[in-house]
Amino acid sequence: MEYKLSNQYNIYKFSKENPVALYVDSGSTICIETMDCFANQIQSETDVLENIDLERVNPATGPIYVRDAYPGDILKVSIEDITVNKKGVMLTGKNLGVLGEELTDTHLKIVPIIDDKIIFNSNIKIPVNPMIGVIGVAPEIGECYCGVSGPHGGNMDNTMISVGSTLYLPIFVEGALFALGDLHAAMGDGEIGVSGVEVAGSVKVKLEVIKGFRLRNPLLENNEFFSTIASSKNLDSAVELAIKDMAEFLKERMNLPLHEIVMLMSALGSTQICKVIEPTRAARFLMPRWIIGDLF
Repeated sequence: MEYKLSNQYNIYKFSKENPVALYVDSGSTICIETMDCFANQIQSETDVLENIDLERVNPATGPIYVRDAYPGDILKVSIEDITVNKKGVMLTGKNLGVLGEELTDTHLKIVPIIDDKIIFNSNIKIPVNPMIGVIGVAPEIGECYCGVSGPHGGNMDNTMISVGSTLYLPIFVEGALFALGDLHAAMGDGEIGVSGVEVAGSVKVKLEVIKGFRLRNPLLENNEFFSTIASSKNLDSAVELAIKDMAEFLKERMNLPLHEIVMLMSALGSTQICKVIEPTRAARFLMPRWIIGDLF
């Protein structure tokens, strides 16, 4: 069955205390409408940034309760389609991102999106390449702001979370309480200036519960790769955790000693950065699908 969920149902923290926006069965498809990362507060370049409510940043639409989802299960999220609106927002400035100390003011740019091109200026047109910045489930204990990433997912800002990919999330609470938001019409790995092309839109996903399979952190697959995703306050720690997760993943699926798995990872694997900005950094480690085969 296919459902629709409006962006009027939104959260700013992942938590098991959030009221449920929608109940679905495992195997359901949902078209989820999203606001942009500024909760649609910026509509023109004349908007005064000081008037923006910073408590309303990185909203995620949801949460969605998936029946028969319990702690220890896995939520399989198949991303079937992403549609972005016709206008994007870009922002950077003083003390924002990696180069923020070299900027003296905050700069805002509204970009039209026409015929799958982002009109940066009269000379530069960026191809639309949509991805999902915030996607996850409720943590076991407490709450996690939507701007933070962790084992539950959240603001991973992973450019590979796009159409045709499948994300596997560990489930920590009954129903999983899934939500997503923070779409980008285009974004580079790292999002070094604190924003990509931020945009509202909609995402079509299929949600399925998988039993008898455990994860410590999110796992992603597409037609070419499996990748482990890990987050930490320190980028080095995130990289190490993603690598260790991949080693464990391969050990469970390949009849090889650890030293040979390490050799294969070193010869075939790729360490990549998802997010370098605060408050949490995220990294991924990729291995080609052909070395592993199908996950299920």
